[in-house]
Amino acid sequence: MKYTEDEVLQYVSDEDVKFIRMAFCDLFGRQRNIAIMASELPRAFEHGIAFDASAVSGFDMDVRSDLLLRPNADTLKELPWRPQHGRVAHMFCDIRHPDGTPFDGDCRALLRRTAEEAAHRGYAFFFGTEMEFYLFRLDELGRPTKEPFDAAGYMDVAPEDRGENVRREICLTLERMGIFPESSHHESGPGQNEIDFRYASPLAAADNAVLFRSVVRTIAAQNGLFADFSPRPIPDADGSGMHINISAQHDGAALSPLQLVPGLMKRVREMTRILNPTGDSYARLGRDKAPGYVSWSEENRSQLIRVPAAAGEYRRLELRSPDAGANPYLAFALLMRAGIEGIEKKLPLPERANLNLYRADEKTLARFEKLPASLAEAAEAFDGSTFIRRALPEQVRAGYAAARL
Repeated sequence: MKYTEDEVLQYVSDEDVKFIRMAFCDLFGRQRNIAIMASELPRAFEHGIAFDASAVSGFDMDVRSDLLLRPNADTLKELPWRPQHGRVAHMFCDIRHPDGTPFDGDCRALLRRTAEEAAHRGYAFFFGTEMEFYLFRLDELGRPTKEPFDAAGYMDVAPEDRGENVRREICLTLERMGIFPESSHHESGPGQNEIDFRYASPLAAADNAVLFRSVVRTIAAQNGLFADFSPRPIPDADGSGMHINISAQHDGAALSPLQLVPGLMKRVREMTRILNPTGDSYARLGRDKAPGYVSWSEENRSQLIRVPAAAGEYRRLELRSPDAGANPYLAFALLMRAGIEGIEKKLPLPERANLNLYRADEKTLARFEKLPASLAEAAEAFDGSTFIRRALPEQVRAGYAAARL
């Protein structure tokens, strides 16, 4: 449900909400927040709440370090795991300078502007994520171990799948927050799980991805576990990805997913610094169903882009390279721009790769362009890209150029 500011103030009063978590993300997609008392909410709506931007990763605001958070009323969600007496609510915020001008490092505002620009050209995009994560046990001091919660495999069931009840609790919590998972199951690795989301508009899908990580970690901790979203937490087990499903319309008519493929394939190497932002990301790519080459196919899971068999509103493409370390606001913004560029420049559809690239010989693989094999290689493609310079503000580019996560 979308609220106005007046409706939020009324809701807070009627429902005994005492604390407001004012949330935003740093450049690298990590959620940050300031908790204010409910009595401060009118001031937050009118003037914003100040914070020290120099202490936030990638913001680099040493000289003018004050920024303001202005909550978005239509993002109000109650946090169901907090006490019912003195409830806690959550809102995403815009980030502004003290003079009211937008802050260029506000990635959520960047995605909103990108979606608005696309809409002015007749395009509407929809995204859904498939996030994988591991559940690990804690030691006697409550610190994470690398001992998986179970030894189950792909789509196993209880009792081998010990994560079933945890996933159930996660899905029910999300539903209470107005976020709707589509499916969940045990993944291939020991203690590895996956929860998939119904498609949504770009901003809603990115918000859902950020909140999802928070909910999973919270519910895991309440069950005495640690949820690990890193791309390869166990060296000899499957890595974890964040597959991104994309569909689009133009002037209200559905576009074929194949129309988006050329633009994504042309720009994916330049975007990989955003889609796979850590050094560990490159220990996953190119193995265990994670792509290593720039390719596409209808159903083959060794490809970068897969176009699954589906009909009607569920017709989509699946980008298989990203992992959950990606900032979803930046990722979705770049994917929209790349898709539109491919359509408007009438880029040709590359040849299908209807083969298993993990089993292909070197002569066959030589036909395909490789994804970056390291963070340094991805950074080089990112830093030299005119596409990235057009799509992302200097504040964002400089933050990523300075960081080697």
